[in-house]
Amino acid sequence: MTSKTFVCTMPLLLVLGVVALSTAATAQTPAKPTPPAAKKAAPRKPVSTEAHSGLEPKAIDILKASSAKLASAQSMSFTAVVTYESPSRVGFPLSYTTKSDVVLQRPNKLRVITLGDGPASEFYYDGKQMMAYSPAEDMLAIADAPPTVDATLETAYHKAAIYFPFDDVLVTDPYKDIAADMRLAFYVGQSNVVGGVTTDIVAYDSGGVFIEAWIGTEDKLPRMLRAVYADDPLQLRHELELSNWKLEVSPSDDQFTTPKAATAKRIQFAAPDPAPVPAKSKAAAKPAQQSKAQ
Repeated sequence: MTSKTFVCTMPLLLVLGVVALSTAATAQTPAKPTPPAAKKAAPRKPVSTEAHSGLEPKAIDILKASSAKLASAQSMSFTAVVTYESPSRVGFPLSYTTKSDVVLQRPNKLRVITLGDGPASEFYYDGKQMMAYSPAEDMLAIADAPPTVDATLETAYHKAAIYFPFDDVLVTDPYKDIAADMRLAFYVGQSNVVGGVTTDIVAYDSGGVFIEAWIGTEDKLPRMLRAVYADDPLQLRHELELSNWKLEVSPSDDQFTTPKAATAKRIQFAAPDPAPVPAKSKAAAKPAQQSKAQ
């Protein structure tokens, strides 16, 4: 639930050398005449929160409670639907969506099956190896992995540019990154619509990303997050919807690997071109990489 949650919405299929969804979809969109200059809307300036900085205790308490609930779960499964906007060739934003079914067992097992408006992809981590599989091409990449989910997420990013928009739900300390860069947080109110439960709505600015979050009032689980980058002149919106929560599940070991490992075509576990930037610059670089691809 930190600023990194929305830093990158590129699907896992990038690591397998498949054309990015947004690029393919945009290329299929027929070109239209550019509207007359007089009718073009002036670019919106980035939203500044400096004049409204402050951390409301109620908002902080809700974020801490949600992070603690996630951190205390030794295993979980959920569904993540990510919708993000991207500029089209005619100027208006297009929306793209991916859906991931996730199973996590701390400290060292993870499975992410991703569908969406493009080729499917699968990611497996069994505590020793991580695997990235593309069903359509029947291609598989395998690499040795560190002994924890947190370290494996970092390794997967640096080694193969794999990044999940919901990775802050998976890490050991979800609140850590929020606290490091947060300069604004306030309580908005309650909703009885999102996620089918009563949720508390909080808004916060962390690492240059303004996020509005709907968090279950009773169960403290995040149900939806919407974000806008402060330095994005187009103010494109990103949304993460989390559902089908199940905590303390009992997954079997075979859920964290795939039988396709024995038959699929092997490819190198490596980053697409260009290679990912260092972690320190990750938050700043990922939006730029996404825009370039589209």
